[in-house]
Amino acid sequence: MTTVDQALDLAMQLSFEQRQMLIEILRKRQIEERREEIAANAREAIRAFQAEELPAETIDELLARLHASVAEQADE
Repeated sequence: MTTVDQALDLAMQLSFEQRQMLIEILRKRQIEERREEIAANAREAIRAFQAEELPAETIDELLARLHASVAEQADE
């Protein structure tokens, strides 16, 4: 397995232009990976909704839960 330091050492052996290209490729792959993760989460949410596995809640309860989640992430 390659360590981050090894990957950086290899990347620094590339020309400036090649490093720029590598950065762009990595950025695009990160975006695509995140898209795939969001899509999988959406598919699971739709499946759970259709299977009636999600509890009913009011908009106020939903907003309170979302605010609490955001606050937790901010504390991390």
